[in-house]
Amino acid sequence: KFQDLSYEKQLQFKVQVVEDSLQRIAHIETSENIKIIPADTEYQYRNKGSFAVTGKGGKPQIGFYAEGSHNVADSATCDILLPKINETKEWLRQLIEKHDISIYNESNYRGLLRGLIIRHSISTGETLVGLVTYKGKFPRGFLAGLTNESDLKKLGIVGLIQNVNMQNTNVIMGPENRVLWGKDRYKESLGGLSFHLSLGSFFQIHSAQTLRLYDLIDNWANAAGDKTVVDAYSGSGGIALWLAAKGKKVIAIEQFEPAMDDARLSAETNGITSCQFLAGSVEEHAPQVVSKEKVHTFIIDPPRKGCSESVIKTLLQSQPEQIIYVSCNPSTLARDLERLEGYKVQDIRVIDMFPQTQHIETAVYLKQTKSVEN
Repeated sequence: KFQDLSYEKQLQFKVQVVEDSLQRIAHIETSENIKIIPADTEYQYRNKGSFAVTGKGGKPQIGFYAEGSHNVADSATCDILLPKINETKEWLRQLIEKHDISIYNESNYRGLLRGLIIRHSISTGETLVGLVTYKGKFPRGFLAGLTNESDLKKLGIVGLIQNVNMQNTNVIMGPENRVLWGKDRYKESLGGLSFHLSLGSFFQIHSAQTLRLYDLIDNWANAAGDKTVVDAYSGSGGIALWLAAKGKKVIAIEQFEPAMDDARLSAETNGITSCQFLAGSVEEHAPQVVSKEKVHTFIIDPPRKGCSESVIKTLLQSQPEQIIYVSCNPSTLARDLERLEGYKVQDIRVIDMFPQTQHIETAVYLKQTKSVEN
C-alpha cells in the first residue's frame, strides 16, 4: 500500500498516526518526539506468507484478496516476502496445475485446496509448508511430486503439513494438522537463540527488526533484576525466552496451545530453566499469577483488539512497577493506555516491522507514578 511513498515519508506517516491516536484517544501529549527504529531491509523481509487459492485446479489463482472482497488477486511475486517463500509458492502452483488439484469453492462448499501458508527462516534456511484444505485427501501423484527430494532440498523444506479447515469462515487455518512429510516445525535462529515454530504459532514477521524490539524490551525490563516478569500473550515465547536467557525470571501466558509447546521445546533446546509457561487465556491466568507473585514488570503484546477489561483490571490490581505494552494497533493501544491509571509513559518507540505497508508496531514503556498502599 505504501510503495508510492519514499521510505522516509512512510516512517513520518507512522509516527504521525501514533501521535494522533495518543492525543485524540488517550489525551497523551507526546511533547518529546516518538523515536522510530527504521528497518535496514525495506523489501524481502517478511518470513511468512499466507495465500488464498481460488479458481480451477488446472488454472488456479494464488495470491491475496483484493481489498474488501473475496476475489483473489493472483500474485507470482510479492516483493516484501522472502524470495524463498515466493519460489516455494510458484513450485506449489506448477504442481497444483499439473495434477489438476481440486480447489475449494466457498459458495457451494466443494473442492479440496483452500490456501497455502509458507514460513521460512533466513538464518537456518528452513522452510515449513502448510496446505490448507477442506475435507479430503491429495491424490498420490501430487504427493509424489510434493515430496521430490531435490526440490525439497533446494527450497529448504523440512515439513509439509495438511491443515484441515472445515469451517465456512474467513479464518485461514483449521484446528487439525496432518504431517504429509517431514516435521511439524521449522527452526528460526535469532541472536544466538533457537526457536522451534509450528505452522500457526505467532512469531514476529521481520526477523532483523524483532532483534531490535527484543533488545529494547530487555533494556526496559532491566530494572526488574531478579524479580518476576510476566509476558502476557507470549505467542511462541520469543520475548519470554529472550529475557530468560538474559537471566530474568519469566512467566509466559499464551492461549494457543501449539505455540506453548513450541516455547517449551525452544526453552529445552536453549537450556533455559528460568521460564514458566502457562497455556490458557491471560484473563484466566494473570489473576492467579499476581495473587502468588510480586510482579515487577508486566509485558503485554495483545492481538489487534487490545486488552479486555478484565486484563486491564488485573494489571491495575497487581500494581507492577512497570508495564511494557507492545502493540500492532495504535487506536486500541491508545484506548488501553488511557485506562491504565496510575502509570505514566516514559518512552515510546515505533519499530518499523512492516515497511511498504500501513501496519504499525509500537512499544511503550510505562512506570508507576506513585507506590500504592495495599
